[in-house]
Amino acid sequence: MSLRNIIERNRNDIAFIVGNGINRYPNNPDAISWDHLLLKLWQKFAPDAFKGDRVPKGITLTEFYDLLDLSNAQLEPTQVYAIQKEAASIMNDWNFRPHHREFILKAIELNAPVLTTNFDMILPAAGNLEQYYMASKSFTDFYPWTTYYGIEQHVSPTDGFGVWYINGFVKYYRSIRLGLTHYMGCVERAREFLHKGENNPFSGKNQHEWRGFNTWLHIVFNKNLCIFGLSLEENEVFIRWLLIERARYFKKFPDRAKKGWYVASASANPDDSLEGKKMFMRSVGLEFIETENYDEIYDTPWR
Repeated sequence: MSLRNIIERNRNDIAFIVGNGINRYPNNPDAISWDHLLLKLWQKFAPDAFKGDRVPKGITLTEFYDLLDLSNAQLEPTQVYAIQKEAASIMNDWNFRPHHREFILKAIELNAPVLTTNFDMILPAAGNLEQYYMASKSFTDFYPWTTYYGIEQHVSPTDGFGVWYINGFVKYYRSIRLGLTHYMGCVERAREFLHKGENNPFSGKNQHEWRGFNTWLHIVFNKNLCIFGLSLEENEVFIRWLLIERARYFKKFPDRAKKGWYVASASANPDDSLEGKKMFMRSVGLEFIETENYDEIYDTPWR
């Protein structure tokens, strides 16, 4: 099944999770990988502690960030967020390309929510979108999970199109999640939304009363999910954990189960980790879709 077929067959009930792959296509010289972003930060904040030009093997990217954070532990209190602020600055000037706009226009046509693990403002800029708040009283710039960019105000996150940020974004540099410590904080916060105060875990995730109703978490548990542009390697502990929780929820309430797809180019998975990734996707209820090239992910499906 192609990505285009998935979209057409599920156009009335679909949401997208989009990673940095959409920025790096097609060989975009302005966009950088997570690896290169971290290396830039090391070069600025701890050039004497690490002089390599690549992330060492045997360490995850999230841990690599936390080690940088540790090396700057003596920063003044006013500089605690200096590394995240610099990361935001690096990405502030990124501009959208035609395929970004094609994707956003298609998502608007489908009235489909878009969740992104990216930090930049490329997708809102591509659609000339405005910022909206689901619950302004509970908004926090540290976890801005109740705000989105779109074309209209929604009552529920699943009501229609909007761009939501999973890992924070550059407008609120304190929200940017780069390290393992950051991800563990996200897990802790999400767990409070998912389970706190319930005798029957997950019981109300399809209702308005549960604590995460005004956040992008509501989309994860109540829409078919199509994931692309995201490597979902072992270091993506937060979103992997969420997918496990989603699968547990559907197993407990099979009548509420939603479909899911993980789309990647065959050329993007050359090593033996592919077997484990396929096992993970299958176990959490995602169909693994391999395309022949990147055009079938970032170009033709949206035209």
